[in-house]
Order: sequence, then structure tokens, then C-alpha cells
Amino acid sequence: MIDIKAKEKMVERALLVGAYTEVTGRTEAASLLEELEELVKTLGIPIMDRMLVHHREQHARLLIGTGKADEIVARAKEQGLDVIIFDNELTPSQQRNWEKLAGMTVIDRQEVILDIFARRAQTREARLQVELAQLEYSLPRLTRAWGHLVRQGGGIGARGEGETQLEQDKRRIRNTIDRCKRELEQVRQSRATQRKDRKRTPVPNAAIVGYTNSGKSSLLRRLTGADVLIEDKLFATLDTTTRKIALPNKQPLLLTDTVGFVRKLPHRLVEAFNATLEEATVSDFLIHLLDASQPEVMAFYNTTMKVLAELGADEKRMLVVFNKIDKVRDSTAIAALRTHFPEAVFISVHTGEGVDELIQRMADLVSNGMVTREFLIPQSAGGLLAQLHRQARVLETTYEGDSVRLVVVLPARLAETCENLLKEGGAENLINPTIFTDKLIVTG
Repeated sequence: MIDIKAKEKMVERALLVGAYTEVTGRTEAASLLEELEELVKTLGIPIMDRMLVHHREQHARLLIGTGKADEIVARAKEQGLDVIIFDNELTPSQQRNWEKLAGMTVIDRQEVILDIFARRAQTREARLQVELAQLEYSLPRLTRAWGHLVRQGGGIGARGEGETQLEQDKRRIRNTIDRCKRELEQVRQSRATQRKDRKRTPVPNAAIVGYTNSGKSSLLRRLTGADVLIEDKLFATLDTTTRKIALPNKQPLLLTDTVGFVRKLPHRLVEAFNATLEEATVSDFLIHLLDASQPEVMAFYNTTMKVLAELGADEKRMLVVFNKIDKVRDSTAIAALRTHFPEAVFISVHTGEGVDELIQRMADLVSNGMVTREFLIPQSAGGLLAQLHRQARVLETTYEGDSVRLVVVLPARLAETCENLLKEGGAENLINPTIFTDKLIVTG
């Protein structure tokens, strides 16, 4: 990644600012500012003060009027603070204008989230995605990052006489962006290959999605025993983890923990993390996990659904699950959620309450994607027989000469795979597909 000039001193104390235009939007602005505080704390930056600023209209130069801006700067300088952090998105020019006015570092919510992602990324894929997002964010802000941009470049390798350092740096960043995109495409192709391998041995899979810090990793650990990082912090984990669980009907299910969402998630991060979030788009169904103890739980639900819609995954079968019910003190809050989401499951990953019901509901969803088939399989096809006993529910077994007749309940994808294998081995080995639905026989 292109090196950015280091700040002259470490950021030590911050002033948070949330600006809003509608009087009715004060409550939401206050909630967002609290969330920004949690994000900033994740970076380890002490917060000394917070300000909610109402302004009537957006100003091109500083987002808000000069009077309010001077008030914010005076408050920051009076307390000897090092950085002003806006919950609002600042344009590159607004950011430069603010730093010129304040004489200190000024950043916005996007930069905070990008910094958190940069610290949390562990795998090569996640690091590439973060690097791409950071580069695209920093490209129009280069004049803020470098102090030597007015110099002219010349000689061999320069793009024309008198090319500025800024132009050289922008060219370097664009080249690096292209490199990141190429490498990410390779990652996506590798994922596609892995999915093809997974489909050869089809096992239903579900993706756990939801707002950050709703308990997705904790749920994955409780259900599967997966050794995953669990912290009470926003964006504690960025990398997907997939583990297998055996459902009550002995049907295996793959569970994938995905990156959490947040309000005002930078769109470039949605795009950059598309390869990771693809797990949600290709899953058989989604487990939408929500924190029932949060007053803004409905806003969190809407945020997640909006991102899923951008990914084209909002129409998938979905099981809504409310976690942390042990932290809810107001019983009317749970009653209201049950009214709005009558099909939802209410659990506490911490105490285990409701987890058994969740597992049964997951089994029901898997069963809804199941079909019943009758196969005549040569006894020599030991691998296929073993696979069916391992991944399907065998209802009936009879032996006929050198073949085994099986009636099994199995995922539709596995049924298709078995049928193709048997067709390749000879049409006489496959009974014409017969689907048993609720004990009614429908001949295909």
C-alpha cells in the first residue's frame, strides 16, 4: 500500500461531533453518536467530549455554518484536544477546510471504520479488501496527506515534463488499486472453485448475518464449538468462519459467520467486502441475528436488510433470531418484538435459553429443502452408499442381488448429484425420480 505521511503526534484525545438538519432527527443523531463513540473506543482513542450540532442546511465548505464551526473548534482547543471526529461523511475538500480552520486532525466516521477494519483484518482476502477500500478513500485526499506535493518531478520515468509529486502519487495509488482488484478477482475465483467442490458433496449451508456485536461469533461457537475470536467490541471479527453442525435429524449443516454490519457503513466497504459477503448470497438460508437488548434494534434490522438488498440476498429464506434476551429488563419490549416478528426465535447465547428451539428451527428449514428419493445402487458403489448413510436419512434398505435399494431423505442438491452419478454408471441403476412429499407420491 502507498505510504501515507505519518501524523506529527499520536492522537490522544478526541471530540466527537454529530450534525443533523431535522429537529425530529435529534434522537437518531444521538444514537449514532453513541455508536461512533463505541467505534472510536475500539481504536483505543479516549473521548473527552461530544457535541450534537443542529444546522438548517448543508454547507459546501464545512458541512455546517461558520458560526457553529468556530464554536466546535474553540471547544476543542479549550480542552487541548488532538482530533475532531465527525459522525457525518466529510468530502475531501471539507476535511481539508476543517483541518485548516482547526489546526488539528479532523476525520469522519468512514475513516474510523476503515482504521478498525485495517487493524482487524487477518486473512489475505480481508487485508486486500481493506487495502482497496483505504486506497479508494485516500486517493482524493492526497493533498491532505502529503506536504511535498508542490515539487515538480522530472527525468527518466516521469510522465511528462514537470509532473507534480501529487500526480505521481495518484498514479502509484491507481496502479495499486488495479493490483488489489486483480488479486481480489483471483480470490473470488478461488472461492468459486471451493463452492464447486462443496457442491460435489452437497451439504446445506446457512450464513449468520446481522449487526456488528450482536453475538454472531458467540452463536457459532455455542452451536459448533468453533474456536473463534469473541470480544465485546464492534467489528471484533472480519474474516468468515465456516463450521459443521449435526442437526437433530442427523442432517449436517454448514454454518458461516459473516462480517457484521453497521449504520452508515461506507458503500466502498460493501463493495470491497463483496467477496466475503458472497457467503450470504450463496447460502441456502440466512440466520439474521439481532441484539434484543438494544433500543435501536429495529434500526439495526433495517440496516442489515438494506445491505442484504444491495447484495441481492434479501429475498432468501431467513430465520430472524433475537439474542441477549437475558439482558432485556423490560418484558414489554420482548412482547413488542414478538408481535412484529411472530416467527422469530428468542435466545440467549450466554445462558443457552432458546438455543434448542433455534436448532430445531434450523433443522426444519433444512428439511424444507429436502426431497425423498428411491435409488437402486450397485453394492460395488461403496463410496456412494457411505455418502448417503452419512449425509442423508435412510428410511428403507433392501438388498436385491448385487444392488441395494434405498429410500432416503436428502438435500435436493445431493439428490441431483446422486442421480447424475447413477446415470453415468448406467440408466438401469436409477429408478425414475419419485418425490415423496408428506407421504404423497408424485411421479416425475
